[in-house]
Amino acid sequence: MTKLLRVDFAFLIVLPLIMTAVASAQSPSQKPQPATSFMGLPQTTQADQQNFPPLLLQQLSAIKAAALNDDYAYHQVAYLTENIGPRPTGSPQARVAAEYVAGELRKLGLEVRLQPVTVPHWVRGAETAALVEYPGMVPGATQKIVLTALGSSSSTPPDGLTADVVTVNTFDELAALGRDKVAGKIVLFNEIFDKQKAAAGLAFAAYGEAVRYRGAGAKAAADLGAIAALVRSVGNADYRLPHTGFSFPAGIPAGAVTAEDADLIVHLAAQGKVRMHLTLTPQKLPDEIGYNVIADLKGSEHPEQIVVVSGHLDSWDLGTGAIDDGAGVVIAMETAEILQRLHLRPARTLRVIAWMDEETGGSGSKAYTAEYLADFPHCVAAIESDSGAAHPLGFDVKSAPAVIDALRPVQSVLQSIGASVLQPTTYPPGADIAAMSEAGVPAFGIMQDGRTYFNYHHTAADTLDKIVPGELRENAAAMAVLAYALTNMKTPLPR
Repeated sequence: MTKLLRVDFAFLIVLPLIMTAVASAQSPSQKPQPATSFMGLPQTTQADQQNFPPLLLQQLSAIKAAALNDDYAYHQVAYLTENIGPRPTGSPQARVAAEYVAGELRKLGLEVRLQPVTVPHWVRGAETAALVEYPGMVPGATQKIVLTALGSSSSTPPDGLTADVVTVNTFDELAALGRDKVAGKIVLFNEIFDKQKAAAGLAFAAYGEAVRYRGAGAKAAADLGAIAALVRSVGNADYRLPHTGFSFPAGIPAGAVTAEDADLIVHLAAQGKVRMHLTLTPQKLPDEIGYNVIADLKGSEHPEQIVVVSGHLDSWDLGTGAIDDGAGVVIAMETAEILQRLHLRPARTLRVIAWMDEETGGSGSKAYTAEYLADFPHCVAAIESDSGAAHPLGFDVKSAPAVIDALRPVQSVLQSIGASVLQPTTYPPGADIAAMSEAGVPAFGIMQDGRTYFNYHHTAADTLDKIVPGELRENAAAMAVLAYALTNMKTPLPR
């Protein structure tokens, strides 16, 4: 998910990181980095040749070719999204998806376990809104507002609530209004997603600027006595699609309105009083047990040393979670499938992880960290894909500076598919691998073309048709090549 295109999600985007970005308010998930990684690839050195002997380079090329000529990942994501469907935490679909992925990895011969994770179970209810008073209103008429509840939203009364709407662009504007002008009202945050940034390849930076209002807006409004909070959808395309997502629990109803409806409300509010009838009836049910899927292809020489490839299995409920993040899960699966198909045994252990609960708190990553923290010193690297399924440009990298130099041969192998950028970042390039990254494990996030990612992110339009099979194959090639290089290069990456 950004790149300077991708931010962070590697970046900020993955919820724990999103939550960090929300808290810091001003920092986009990814910051521009030195452009050295975009320069022409240097000639290989003697050290490169020792670390990447000719046989390993031949194997990496074979892996790339196999990925580019195979639709294993596409068939898997089609089943996850169309046969199983949306996979919100606590749902039967999330449980079945974990069992399905575990079964498919067992078929490949991996050692598989389902790690229990306590996950939240929030379910969506009725979602309606209408403007019932506004300047120039025709007697007896109302105007429908298209919206969706945000994760962790509280419920209105069953019949809804009616209140005046106040609009603000920033937290500072909200604070300036004060409790007297906010208490008892519905607050609309109208922070506009920067389409020009997105078009220029900075979609995740634009997301980082706007998403803090989705994450923290309801709490800020509730602290001043508001009875509900709305946010302009954090997204790139104006298709009158509301974008859901996590919001910190605030004890009041919280929703996202479409960009078009946010404009409507702001325009009318500039003319006079606007009142809305709002009905949101989500429920917070008792926590459930979900599962991380953890599958090992044991290393032949150093089985205690681990390279993680991963994506998150849970999704929001509006769409079917194809680009967020079924695609990431299946390209991690295909990394193992290709090695088995080509009879390539990694020297170090390849660990495939399908994370649970990236979207609503990161409990899967926390559970993994709690159980496997002692293994982090033996983790050679961690890779996560959580930025969609579009053409890969390379990887965001949080590591010691010497890591990028050490991977020059990998850049050369991936150059033919345009996935050779190794972009330094100061942010963990994936929410689920953030704890490993902060512990010093070299961390990589696939950097995808994110210009249209936020058209569909967290909407009902996150469906299988948004995945281009050829681009998914390129992503599988990029992850598999890097992962096998990390398992088989002679000297582990520096820390």
